[in-house]
Amino acid sequence: MTIWFLRFTWITLPLTAAPAIADSVTDWSDATRTVLEVLLWTSWSLGVVAVLAPRPLSLTVLRTVAPLFVVVSALAALDAPFALAALAIVATGANAVLAASPPTALACAAGTAYGTELRHPLKVPPALLMGPLPLAVLFVGAGVAGGPLLLADEAYLLGGIALVVGFVVAGFLARSLHTLSRRWAILVPAGLVIVDPMTLADPVLFTREDTKLLEIAPREPPPEPEAVDLRLGAVLTSVAIETHDPIPIARALSNRRGARLVTTPRALFAPVRPHELLGHAAERRLPVRA
Repeated sequence: MTIWFLRFTWITLPLTAAPAIADSVTDWSDATRTVLEVLLWTSWSLGVVAVLAPRPLSLTVLRTVAPLFVVVSALAALDAPFALAALAIVATGANAVLAASPPTALACAAGTAYGTELRHPLKVPPALLMGPLPLAVLFVGAGVAGGPLLLADEAYLLGGIALVVGFVVAGFLARSLHTLSRRWAILVPAGLVIVDPMTLADPVLFTREDTKLLEIAPREPPPEPEAVDLRLGAVLTSVAIETHDPIPIARALSNRRGARLVTTPRALFAPVRPHELLGHAAERRLPVRA
């Protein structure tokens, strides 16, 4: 249902947010205003495709464009009439919340599932949410828009530099943001697979025969020297999986080059809806403790 609300809020943005933005740039030159309109309409169109065809790439687009629309609406509010500004901020704010919600992530993850797979996205690390992630989104927006807007304003030297540097920076950051959309715990016919490029060099399969127990991990677990923690700080309501015998896991190194092989009988990970994951796992005859 959430994805349908998101589709509604996204498709109606030209009616709810565009008037405030248009009113705030009436003093801009024709060329600069036209470039801004092209950038906004292009971003909105990419979002329309993303909400109508949920995929992991769609999730990256939504998580990037939706908060940028909030920023644009907030800047427009400085010059737009109060009523138009308030409507734009409320509409884009609701749109951003829906785009970042777990149901949207689940819908996008399911878009590339094979056969009877059930893909549950992993939570975004809290440390990224507290600063690096919002800054990365802002730099992507600035990198894409800065150069064209400066060139349209006839600042050719600065605009040319901003165009080249901005697109390179935006491309690098967008690739990093997309990594967050490709982190899943996947229920497959053979058991459970954890796919996480941020912590694992290769996906890890926990077969049904090897799995001893799936459970909600304690909020403040006791020291577990043999456990492999893949949660990246997302410890609130996470999941623990325990195997009968230790299994090998290829941990990704911090520089993403190479791997460190460890063996463990227990791993901790953080899906966005852990209780729902456990329910689906029980239906597939995996040993689950509520």
